[in-house]
Amino acid sequence: MKVREDIQQFISTIPSNVTLVAATKYVVSNEMRNLFKNGVTNFGENRVDAFLSKFEDLKDLDVTWHFIGHLQRNKAKEVINKIDYLHSLDSLKLADEIEKYREKPLPTFVEVSINLEENKNGVPYYELESFIKSLLKYKKIKLVGLMMMTIKVSEDKENQFAKLVELKKKIENNLNIKIPYLSMGMSEDYLEAIKEGATHIRLGRILFKE
Repeated sequence: MKVREDIQQFISTIPSNVTLVAATKYVVSNEMRNLFKNGVTNFGENRVDAFLSKFEDLKDLDVTWHFIGHLQRNKAKEVINKIDYLHSLDSLKLADEIEKYREKPLPTFVEVSINLEENKNGVPYYELESFIKSLLKYKKIKLVGLMMMTIKVSEDKENQFAKLVELKKKIENNLNIKIPYLSMGMSEDYLEAIKEGATHIRLGRILFKE
């Protein structure tokens, strides 16, 4: 995958208060360097082995690393002190692993299952408040946001994003906490996500030419 030629123009269309996280699952290190050179400094990886390899390749760059895929508990200790943000916390067992191995508090998004899809990860939306209440006891987890994915083929994506926004407000109010960020929106629906209040968008293929 090659970075699109008008990448700087595309980046200029993203509001300045929204963080563009490049989803680089299928992108080699050289093209990530090209992205970085054009002003994209936040990279999101899905797989532990690929992340570790790219982390070494790009050590000379001041990259902000986001882990955006499902993180298996048995692999957590391999990455947990190398990433800047985790977008996919979905269980207290994973939280236990972070607590055990992380050296300083990790800025973390809780992944929320808004649509309760069977094959998707995430904390079911109706369990989120109790999950977060438990999470507040962990010293090595700094809750900074909520993350979600929409149903791929769907006409009501704005409504799905709006549900997470409402849930965030309700939990902030009930637990008397602030959750500053919302990680929502990908290449096919980032405009709707921004409209509904996304602070972080995870863009993959739209950054590249076919």
